[in-house]
Amino acid sequence: MVSTVVWGTGNIGRAAIRAVEAHPVLELAAVLVHNPDKVGRDAGDLGGLGHELGVAATGDVEAVLAAGPRAVVYAASGDIRPDEALADIVRAIRAGAVVVTPSLYALYDHRNAPPELREPVLAAIADGGGSLFVSGVDPGWGNDVLPLLISGLGATVDVIRCQEIFDYSTYDQADSVRYLVGMGQPMDYEPPMIAPTVPSMVWGGQVRLMARALGVELDEIRETVDRRPLDSTVSTRTMGEFEAGTQGAVRFEVQGVVEGEPRIVVEHVTRVHPSCAPDWPVSPNGEGAHRVIIEGRPRIEVTVEATDEDGNRSAGGNATAVGRLVGAVDWLVDAEPGLYDALDVPLRPAVGKLGRKRP
Repeated sequence: MVSTVVWGTGNIGRAAIRAVEAHPVLELAAVLVHNPDKVGRDAGDLGGLGHELGVAATGDVEAVLAAGPRAVVYAASGDIRPDEALADIVRAIRAGAVVVTPSLYALYDHRNAPPELREPVLAAIADGGGSLFVSGVDPGWGNDVLPLLISGLGATVDVIRCQEIFDYSTYDQADSVRYLVGMGQPMDYEPPMIAPTVPSMVWGGQVRLMARALGVELDEIRETVDRRPLDSTVSTRTMGEFEAGTQGAVRFEVQGVVEGEPRIVVEHVTRVHPSCAPDWPVSPNGEGAHRVIIEGRPRIEVTVEATDEDGNRSAGGNATAVGRLVGAVDWLVDAEPGLYDALDVPLRPAVGKLGRKRP
């Protein structure tokens, strides 16, 4: 059994506790929390399992890492604390752990990551013998292994388009939705998530990964952004009201340009209410989906819908990201220490999980 720590118990961490507990070769060794109110609570409670696991959450990072866990699922946010997240992850790698995380966007495509991010990780790997794999859903499998797999079904491929289409009122991170993405803010507000160069920083690595796998050279990476205001004030079940005239929808693209044409495109279509931008693409259920479109011959379209935590689409997306990460742990444990990306780490069948009792 591979002793595994879950570090953080928010949207990703809850799902990580469940995934580690369900995995046939992983053993939940510890749960690390930042919130002092969570210290001492059982992991089963924090993971929403409905039963105890006998693992009490702790805030003592030093003690947990000193125990020598073989793997760490780093689930703490890196959106607004990237320096702290990097320091945590480097610390775990230096302690000899395999680390999997969605929290460092620039390391999804580590070959093109800034030296100030890449070099501390490589130094920690050399010192401690750990490894790092960064992935998620978007960025993550929805923009790398899935479109690449589907592209292999085409005789000709003209454009690969990866879409995330979501109602963000279902997303359980109000600060991110309102301030990073700008929903409910005046139209002259500049959301950090779509500021110039930020989309390329977050999603450009996925475009480069796909280009590398497809054997094409990119001329450049371009960004497009469109925003729409709400026509009327709307009330949402989870986030309260969003006023008329404030931002109600965002659509942007990160385009990989090949020979002057956008050929590899990552697109986001995000709303807080279906009444806003109804002419933009919608998901089949109206709440959220990930879609890959291969323009070529034949034209191929695949839509993935996932639900978790009582039917929540955002929770379902988070759970698939966790599944990709936790499912990679035992492969990474058997591999040489290193810094890995989605083209290195295979997406494998659910060996040993079929029919296994749900946690």
